[in-house]
Amino acid sequence: MIVTVAVIIILLVVLISYSCSHANAQKSKSPSVSAAVNTPPQADSRAGGKTDASSADSSEAELPDLAEAIARFSQETGAVPDNPDRQAFVEDFWRWIFGNAGIPDSLARKVAASALEGPAFVMDLLVALQEDPYTYCLVDKQNPLPLDYEPDDLVSLTGGGSYRITRDDLKLRKIAAQALEEMAAAAAADGIVLTAGSAYRSAAYQAQVYDREVKSYGKETADRESAQPGKSQHQLGLVVDFSPIDDAFAKTKASAWLLSNASRFGWSLSFPEGMENVTGYKWESWHYRYVGRDLAAFINTYFEGTQQYALQFIKAWQELKL
Repeated sequence: MIVTVAVIIILLVVLISYSCSHANAQKSKSPSVSAAVNTPPQADSRAGGKTDASSADSSEAELPDLAEAIARFSQETGAVPDNPDRQAFVEDFWRWIFGNAGIPDSLARKVAASALEGPAFVMDLLVALQEDPYTYCLVDKQNPLPLDYEPDDLVSLTGGGSYRITRDDLKLRKIAAQALEEMAAAAAADGIVLTAGSAYRSAAYQAQVYDREVKSYGKETADRESAQPGKSQHQLGLVVDFSPIDDAFAKTKASAWLLSNASRFGWSLSFPEGMENVTGYKWESWHYRYVGRDLAAFINTYFEGTQQYALQFIKAWQELKL
C-alpha cells in the first residue's frame, strides 16, 4: 500500500512538473508513442487490432513520445532526479499498464498525451476509484465473477416512479435504482419514457438464459449474444436492459436520448456498435451499466466513450505489482 501511494505521488510530481515546464520548454520534434507502448499480442483480439497507421488521426503525429517526454522534463525541471533507474521506472509503469490493458495503439497515444498534459488524468482516475469497487469491476469473458456472488443491497423496481417495467421481479442495487429514477425523471421531462426490461440476474438464472440461447441458435451464435454464467454484467446488479430488448430499440427516441444523456447520470453503454471484437458481444443498444458519474465522465473524456477499454485500463492499473 505504501509503495502504491509512493508510485502515485511520483506520477503526480512528474505530471505536474511536466505541465508547468512544457509551456516554457522548446518543443522538439516528437514521434508517436508507439515505441513506448508495448501492446502484447493478445491485444489485437481484445482491441480489434485497430492499430493500422492509415486509420490514425493526423493529430497523432504531434503526440509526444512517452520515453522522450519523461527524459526531457526530467532534465529541464529536475522534478525527477537525473536517475536512469527512476526514469525507467516511470516509463515502464505506463508501458506495463497500456500493454496489459489491451489498449490499441492509436488510443494509447491519446491517453498518454492526456496523462502528460498535467495531473488531471491521474486525479480523475483516483476520484473514480473512490466509488463502489463494483462500479469499475471488469466483468467479461476473461474476467468472471464468482458464481455465488450476489449483491446484498438489491431493491425491487416498482415502476411507480418515472420509469416503467415489463415484469414484476426486476431488481437493481440501490445505487443503480436511485440513478435510474433520477435519469428517468430527466428523460420524462424531455417527453421520453424509459422502460426497464431486464436487470439483475443471478448466475443460476444466467445459466438458463445462456442454455436457452445455445439450444435455439447454437453455441457460436449464443456466445456472441449471451454471457455464460458468472460472465454477465447483469450479475453485478448494476445493469438495465431497456425495452424493447432487440435491435429495434436503437431506432427509438429513448435510445437516442440515452446516447446523448445517460453518462450525465452515471450510465454507460456496454456494447457499442462495431465493437464486438473489443467487448466480445454484438452491439446491444439497450444494455446500459451504471458506473457512476465520475467514471462515466472518465470513460468519455479519455477513452472515447468505450467502457471496455476504460475498465481494462483500470484493471491493469490496480494489478500493478511492485
